[in-house]
Amino acid sequence: MTRALLAAMIAAALFLTTAWAAKAEDGYDLWLRYPAVEAGAATDYRVAATQLVVAGDSPTLGVAVDELERGLSGLLGAAPERARAVSRDGALLVGRAGDAAITALGLDVSGLDAEGYVIRNVDVDGHAATVIAGGGDAGALYGAFHFLRLIQTRQALTDLDIREAPAVNLRLLNHWDNLDRTVERGYAGQSLWDWHKLPDHLDPRYTDYARANASIGINGTVINNVNTDALSLTAPWLEKAAALAGVFRPYGIRVYLSARFSAPVEIGGLDTADPLDPRVQAWWRTKADEISALIPDFGGFLVKANSEGQPGPQDYGRNHADGANMLADAVAPHGGVVMWRAFVYSDAEPTDRAMQAYDEFVPLDGQFRDNVIVQVKNGPIDFQPREPFHPLFGATPETPLMMEFQITKEYLGFATHLAYLGPLYEEVLDADTHVRGPGSTVAEVVDGSLFGHRLTGMAGVANTGSDRNWSGSQFDQANWYVFGRMAWDPGVGAEAVAREWAAMTFTPDPAFVEAVTAMMIGSREAVVDYMTPLGLNHLMATGHHYGPGPWVDDLPRADWNPTYFHRADADGIGFDRTASGSDAVSQYAPAAAARFADPAQIDERFLLWFHHLPWDHPMPSGRPLWHELVARYDRGVAATGAMRRTWAGLTDHVDARRHREVADFLAIQESEARWWRDSSIAYWRSLNGLPIPEGHASPEHDLAHYESLSFPHAPGHWD
Repeated sequence: MTRALLAAMIAAALFLTTAWAAKAEDGYDLWLRYPAVEAGAATDYRVAATQLVVAGDSPTLGVAVDELERGLSGLLGAAPERARAVSRDGALLVGRAGDAAITALGLDVSGLDAEGYVIRNVDVDGHAATVIAGGGDAGALYGAFHFLRLIQTRQALTDLDIREAPAVNLRLLNHWDNLDRTVERGYAGQSLWDWHKLPDHLDPRYTDYARANASIGINGTVINNVNTDALSLTAPWLEKAAALAGVFRPYGIRVYLSARFSAPVEIGGLDTADPLDPRVQAWWRTKADEISALIPDFGGFLVKANSEGQPGPQDYGRNHADGANMLADAVAPHGGVVMWRAFVYSDAEPTDRAMQAYDEFVPLDGQFRDNVIVQVKNGPIDFQPREPFHPLFGATPETPLMMEFQITKEYLGFATHLAYLGPLYEEVLDADTHVRGPGSTVAEVVDGSLFGHRLTGMAGVANTGSDRNWSGSQFDQANWYVFGRMAWDPGVGAEAVAREWAAMTFTPDPAFVEAVTAMMIGSREAVVDYMTPLGLNHLMATGHHYGPGPWVDDLPRADWNPTYFHRADADGIGFDRTASGSDAVSQYAPAAAARFADPAQIDERFLLWFHHLPWDHPMPSGRPLWHELVARYDRGVAATGAMRRTWAGLTDHVDARRHREVADFLAIQESEARWWRDSSIAYWRSLNGLPIPEGHASPEHDLAHYESLSFPHAPGHWD
């Protein structure tokens, strides 16, 4: 063999290897992969997609049609023929209410807002066709994604009569991205926004981000951290934000900015940021005018104030309504809103940290402008694996409340632990506040139906980053997906969404979908079991929240320490929030409070959140509390092992690269679940002196070993 021939063969092999690698799946395509449909099903689907007729013209309709062509080309092997009018069976007619071709069909689009849509089988001049008609441009785009989803999940395209509209107005991602591209509580690489190259270079990834959000109905994004830098409101940075807004606009996504309350002092040359000072009010009005000139569809401001050291109106003796209303007046002429976060965490140590938001905001009910919505975390502490619903939900009938969920898993194992958050979202949204009798759910507060609010919203703290798979792991993509689907329809159901996501992201093969859906639905409960069972919370190590630290008690403030939250001692464990303790239970409606306050009635999943109980307290299982606690830890560890075995049996359904990554992460999760279990049990035993229940293993190491572990450079650390 000559050297030339050998070199040619090596080059050919390298070319083929590179070509294969380029096609190998790494998670970048998310749930928008569009792989070819099986031959038999593809034939049936092609009959229903022979032509593509667009009834109108706009940038958003343009991207809707582009997506249909892209999706159908991948799924069916070829895009339908573009045509000016329906001329054969199987045509797709895409447009908006008011377009002549849509009007001619006589569709009932009454009450359909700009984001709503219908998908219906119709007859057009004697030809069988399918119409995708939006109430406006965005509705047509959402309808196009829905149509593609039907094929991706192998649903029939006959007898279609779909009518959809969002239950919630503002469906936003909150990015905790900093101007240096670090991401607070981010576990997927750097920020998506390459600020240094903006506004002149627009990474194609920005468009794919917009596509992914539009596909699940997300219509807004807050692009900078709530712990914000005032520089983000200066001209150079606003030009960068405007460039991103230009990419997002055709996809129905508006840009919002986190606003630093002290910006008038830090970048405006004023000596105060007092919201009642006319100079400050004028400064914000001018700033809102400047932003809106650059971003005509600017959505408004998100504000974190007087919390964790952030500046706010209380610095000047004013209240949250004073601060929010000042900003609301500034953005009102431009159709903007102010989302004022209720996560208030003052410098003074409270009686019970869980009570502070309620105490500060309930007295202000009815004092906020019409374009202010108060953004409330799902629970009263801080995105724990499990919390009862926040008592503010239902407590402010004159003030609309916006749900804030965390998509990034700050307290649930970061990117490596499989913890599908759909069940968490569903649990909170379905929770009954009882404020207007049984059935007054949190979802009805959020969607405005309980109190008749028109301004509604749901925000998710994003888990997206520069990693090729967007979210740090394949399964963390599902939390982005389910957030969008539940923000659109809080009643859609976590299990149904899990099935949908699994089919679109991997394969619609029922054997795979059933197995993976079961894994996903049980995964969050497993994390609760091995981290914070029976209502325990905030047991994570300091700063980075990576790993267990229930023994930590040396931080400057009591409520920074895990010991503050579990109150464990020789006699018992749990935080007494009944009338004999902090009385946080009284912040709930009487029917809910009575249930939480009674150890015999309370859902045991919240038991130690509300009660300090002796270690031998009898549980519904018949076991004493100590035995039940150990059993829950073991159940969580066992569940992680079961997930590993399930995934190992699915190699034939998943490409090797993604299968290996998930398998590696499940191994990490099982190991860390044991670490959580062993270290926690070792610590509780150091307090109660009780033996390990029969049938359960002792911790692998002594408590001193676990206490000695340190991870100062764990991802997401925040000093």
